[in-house]
Amino acid sequence: MKPNGPESGGEKAFYVTTPIYYVNDAPHLGHAYTTVAGDVLARWHRQRGEKVWYLTGTDEHGQKIMRTADANGVSPQEWCDRLVDGSWKPLWEHLEIANDDFIRTTQKRHTDRVQEFVQDLYDKGEIYQGGYEGPYCVGCEEYKLPGDLVDGEGEYEGQKVCSVHKKPVEILKEENYFFRLSEYGAKLLAHYEANPDFIQPESARNEVVNFVRQGLQDLSISRSTFDWGIPIPWDAKHVIYVWVDALLNYATAVGYNENPEKFESTFPADIHLVGKDILRFHAIIWPAMLMANGLPLPGRIAANGWLMVGGEKMSKSNLTGIKPQDLTIHFGVDAYRWYFLRAIAFGQDGSFSWEDFSARYTSELANDYGNLASRVAAMVGKYFGGSLPEATAAGEAEQAIQDGLAKAVAESDQKIGDELDFQGGILAIFDFVKQVNGYITDQAPWAVAKDTSEQGRARLATILYTAAESLRAIAVLLNPIMPDTSQKLWDSLGAEALLGRVADQTVQEAGTWGRLPAGSVVTKGAVLFPRLEDPARG
Repeated sequence: MKPNGPESGGEKAFYVTTPIYYVNDAPHLGHAYTTVAGDVLARWHRQRGEKVWYLTGTDEHGQKIMRTADANGVSPQEWCDRLVDGSWKPLWEHLEIANDDFIRTTQKRHTDRVQEFVQDLYDKGEIYQGGYEGPYCVGCEEYKLPGDLVDGEGEYEGQKVCSVHKKPVEILKEENYFFRLSEYGAKLLAHYEANPDFIQPESARNEVVNFVRQGLQDLSISRSTFDWGIPIPWDAKHVIYVWVDALLNYATAVGYNENPEKFESTFPADIHLVGKDILRFHAIIWPAMLMANGLPLPGRIAANGWLMVGGEKMSKSNLTGIKPQDLTIHFGVDAYRWYFLRAIAFGQDGSFSWEDFSARYTSELANDYGNLASRVAAMVGKYFGGSLPEATAAGEAEQAIQDGLAKAVAESDQKIGDELDFQGGILAIFDFVKQVNGYITDQAPWAVAKDTSEQGRARLATILYTAAESLRAIAVLLNPIMPDTSQKLWDSLGAEALLGRVADQTVQEAGTWGRLPAGSVVTKGAVLFPRLEDPARG
């Protein structure tokens, strides 16, 4: 899905990225969690009226890809093409991910620029040749320090295994090229201190600061034991270390050394969203590489927690990966997008539960939100022939609703747009949904309708206008999170013909009371959140 993003030039775009995902297998819930979070953030900033550039993509080089392709009897490039075209891109389209670009590290626009970047570092004396021997995890594509290893269990008992993948490491010895990472420890610590929000959450920041304070080792930036990668430009016997290759996507995708105007108006990223297991690469290696080449550093690096299933991190390697389609086919795409950001505080680990999803869907989406929309549309149809009446008898109860909306807009904008507190922002919006439900219960329009006097009709009209106008604002606020549902509600309110597309409404305008004109044609559309056929997974 292509939103209205910046092409080039002009003011600096709000630039948000996901990690580029390793294509050794199909995506699971963990990948989708980060990508949906980035999408909601990007959509929210678009609805602030800002220029936005949202980037995602795939990481396609390295030993793990080569081995996976070989095991499947195809070339690495064929494997990557199959996974990207058959699994990754279709899933993002299915989940309504409105990315502006999709970068693949096998694309020429990337590989050529990576070689130029590394050549520049070499020419500046930031890279030298040397040898290295140590434990290497193919799954992480990383040499491991002793503290990164744990004792194996089961079939791996008696061996040291990677703490992430729980598989034995390999002892590698090779001649490599090294980046002088050790010289950047003090500069990184100074940057962390001057920019306390550079790494989020605070627990992640503390981990990185403590790691850097212990002293950094120079980074091996090439491999010579396999050839699936970008060749070192001055020594074709080596390929560039996959993490150096991958991190540079954030620059190559927006015109580094190719489109200066686009690069100037987009780079650096305002926010890199990453999983906490790849935090060190983004918070240490990436900024050091940028410092070495004289490029600006990103604004924030925000690490989300792990999705847990049965007490274990969800991943492809431990077989707890669940396909997002397993959930969307039952709950719907919008509910899927809403649930993980609602149920889990961003930045913390969270456990997925089918039962919890079912309970929240029924209580908050179907009963609170969906039922509110249905009731209001039905009553406008019943009492005013589907034409939204004018509010002429507003009082304290209506002022309380207006105040509640102003609070919901301010809180959700700050929490989602500024603090990456998706859960807090969603709760602020749904507190307002509950307030409007309470208002209707207290005002009892079905009882007021029995009073056919002019005063009674004015009061009924005011109650229903207040409820419908509240739904107008709710549709705008929830559009970044649940775009399909917001469009359905927008259509039900007859708002598009009078106000334009829901995606074009700004967050600020959502709180301006009275934007939905009287006379709008309100129709009772399809149920926003249908009753679940089976609350348990079957």
